Amino acid sequence: MSDGRTLLRDLVLMAAAGLFLAALGPFGSITAPILVRLIYWPGVIVGGGVIGVAVDELGGRRFANPWLRWIFSSVAMTPAVCVLVAFASMWAFGPSRVRDFFDLVWQVFVISAGVMGVRQLLEKPPSRPAPDPVEVQSDAAFRQRLSARHRTARLIAVEAEDHYLRVHTDLGSELVSARFADALAELAGVAGFQVHRSWWAAADAIEGVRWRRGRGELKLAGGLTAPVSRTHAAGLKAAGWF
Repeated sequence: MSDGRTLLRDLVLMAAAGLFLAALGPFGSITAPILVRLIYWPGVIVGGGVIGVAVDELGGRRFANPWLRWIFSSVAMTPAVCVLVAFASMWAFGPSRVRDFFDLVWQVFVISAGVMGVRQLLEKPPSRPAPDPVEVQSDAAFRQRLSARHRTARLIAVEAEDHYLRVHTDLGSELVSARFADALAELAGVAGFQVHRSWWAAADAIEGVRWRRGRGELKLAGGLTAPVSRTHAAGLKAAGWF
């Protein structure tokens, strides 16, 4: 739900939009006295905006896609706002013809979509939770498999290649003779994740995770990428990566 500061921002936005429309005088309202426009336009925009915010909070937030949320809120709020505008227009401009009601619906929808669109753009996207800290334990047993050059390097990932392991570090990669299962056992206490049947990645080397057409991809330090299978995605999800 929106907090008090967000609601205050929305009210200021709607009032400013109402004053702008009062000065602009769209849809023939320019012929009305300025005092009438200054009461009419801020009144219907703020009143309609309150209806729109209520609709958005109650139903719009169910849509993860911001475009679907914007369309839903703009359409769903239009009937109620039309009733409000019809009564306000009767006060400000006098009775209108029945056939003008269809023009009113379109005008209300256009303005509602514009106001809700600006509100949507101003809303901050939800921040991704930071990964939970993981207690780092020694990986000395695994490092003994590496050459002297890579033994003290930063460990980024381990990739299985047939009966060998390709160990990726910040000093480059090295091929060692070992089973992937043995490497996982030796890295069991180290902060990291098995992300695929043939990949393990160090937690502090992960820079991002993304999904494409049902397949995951891990972005690692040094420009390295690793596949993420659905079977092994649970650990990354529990740590807050997606």
